[in-house]
Amino acid sequence: MLIVGNWKMNGLIETAQELADGIVAGLGARSGRSLPCEVVLCPPATALLTVHQRLDGSVVKLGGQDLSEHESGAHTGEICGIMLRNVGCRHVIVGHSERRADCGEDDAKVARKMAAAFRDGLQPIVCVGETLNERERGATLEVIGAQLAALVPYVPRELTRRQTLVVAYEPVWAIGTGRNAELEQIREVHGFMRRQLEEAFGADAARMRLLYGGSVKPANAGSIFGLEDVDGGLIGGASLKSAEFLAIIDAVPEKF
Repeated sequence: MLIVGNWKMNGLIETAQELADGIVAGLGARSGRSLPCEVVLCPPATALLTVHQRLDGSVVKLGGQDLSEHESGAHTGEICGIMLRNVGCRHVIVGHSERRADCGEDDAKVARKMAAAFRDGLQPIVCVGETLNERERGATLEVIGAQLAALVPYVPRELTRRQTLVVAYEPVWAIGTGRNAELEQIREVHGFMRRQLEEAFGADAARMRLLYGGSVKPANAGSIFGLEDVDGGLIGGASLKSAEFLAIIDAVPEKF
């Protein structure tokens, strides 16, 4: 199971250090209990190096919030995968709904960015999800099916054990709104995604982790993580408070 904290555009270097230290200390004080999941923190780009230094020697891994589809060159303001690797990242979020909405990233661009992550040795965490309008008109599976289909041609056919596809289902209407998808809605979408990945990748789909994101909190995390085909969470606001993020990690079933 995988728990990812997406800090979005929050925090300066000092607050990033404090938050990272709190999470590492909290995980280290688990009274001998084994950690039932992988943990990744995705701070703003300005804090990546300092958070990497804070995480050094711990079980927590580092990720970026976005990357360029290009390897290098005249792309002002962009960050490529090799640069992320250079500051200690091993994961990167791709195609978050805020990038799709605010920056006009379509399915094709998201797929190219995912390919760039694979190319540069990063583990992509690709976000998919429907808007409220799409949900209300019954187009959820159609939208998510198209988002997944766009990825298929760009996924390497020979993935290593350390590098596979991670998909995060984030219903856009539930991100940062306090509204939660019902458990049956989450189960339906995650089951649909698993079947679509099995059709595309066969047995390899079993290694592809499906995360849920959208107002995940300590109070609902256990119920969500207990669902079939939910392999973890992409956590936004709750990852900005170490106590809440640690409580979400503690909600991961021990069977994982």
